Amino acid sequence: MQQTLIVIGATLWGAATGFLLPRAAYRFSVPPEQPWRDRCPSGEHQLKGWLGPAPDECGDARAARTRAVLTALITAAACAALAATTGPRPELVVWLLLTPPGVVLAIVDFAVMRLPDVLTLPMAAAALGLLGAAAALPEHGGSWTTAALGTVILSGGYFVLFLINPNGMAFGDVKLALALGAALGWYGWGVLLLGTFTGFVLAAVYGGWLVAVRKAGRRTAIAFGPFLLTGAFAGVLLGAYAA
Repeated sequence: MQQTLIVIGATLWGAATGFLLPRAAYRFSVPPEQPWRDRCPSGEHQLKGWLGPAPDECGDARAARTRAVLTALITAAACAALAATTGPRPELVVWLLLTPPGVVLAIVDFAVMRLPDVLTLPMAAAALGLLGAAAALPEHGGSWTTAALGTVILSGGYFVLFLINPNGMAFGDVKLALALGAALGWYGWGVLLLGTFTGFVLAAVYGGWLVAVRKAGRRTAIAFGPFLLTGAFAGVLLGAYAA
């Protein structure tokens, strides 16, 4: 009964927060060095606030609602899966708090190939701080020490890849790895490796598909962040289930 209530609560949390994310994703979806969007696509109306449905072409409320519902469904499904595998352990709160900004980052990176520092860096600080609090509570399922080391190792490894091939690994991915390394490292080195490997495999499959359908060439850059996030999500699910 307790597990069922936890999953239901997490699903409702994901649905509620997911419904409010599209406006933030829209406002953040601008190329580097440009200010965040503050007007609707037609430029006729100024946007107020960061939460709520994203504006479509002015007057097209159905499209905005559809986008909000889809985002809510994705976020709700992710939160439900995390709750089902993590259960009542204290780190579940951390996963539920990190999921909404992770969804926004995936949307923005797919749209404009950018991972805003205003999201990635606070996520990293929140991941380490909240996991530290979770480690102080009874019945937690991971280790803050490996989480902290995971942050350093994963971001350091991505930084090396960035130096070797900046076109393949953007610096935003390096900063995103700070939070992902903490989340994956919480459940140990095996989970860190699995989550990282899964992200690379998913990116390779997507890139290969783009080449196969002739929508990209072999050297075409792709948004790597969504696959890093998906790989980390898969790793956390497995780590939580096995803990």
